[in-house]
Amino acid sequence: MDAPIVELVKDFRFEAAHYLPNVGAGHKCRRMHGHSFRGEVAVRGPIDPRVGWLIDFADLKQVIDPVVVRLDHYLLNEIEGLENPTSERIAVWMWQQLAPSLPQLTRVTIEESCTSRCSYFGG
Repeated sequence: MDAPIVELVKDFRFEAAHYLPNVGAGHKCRRMHGHSFRGEVAVRGPIDPRVGWLIDFADLKQVIDPVVVRLDHYLLNEIEGLENPTSERIAVWMWQQLAPSLPQLTRVTIEESCTSRCSYFGG
């Protein structure tokens, strides 16, 4: 019998400011503002029959935390690759940072408010 396939999700949070330089002059997001960002990193794969999990949640956290620290309490526009830090671009940027260490990565979600979020599934 094949090992069952599961998806694990690790949440993260960070506070950051940004502005969107490419929207119209009157758009509210062109002005600098901040968010209490929330996100998720999802990995998917077979359960290891010996240890009984896909990946240790602590190991997953160890890969995610250094990336989140680079965003927390910063102006996102000043981070290389995030000069236009839309939720979409933040999700793709995070994927690019995480993918080399997480071959099982299947999704990065960025939530900029309790009603607005973006998920990126690789590409």
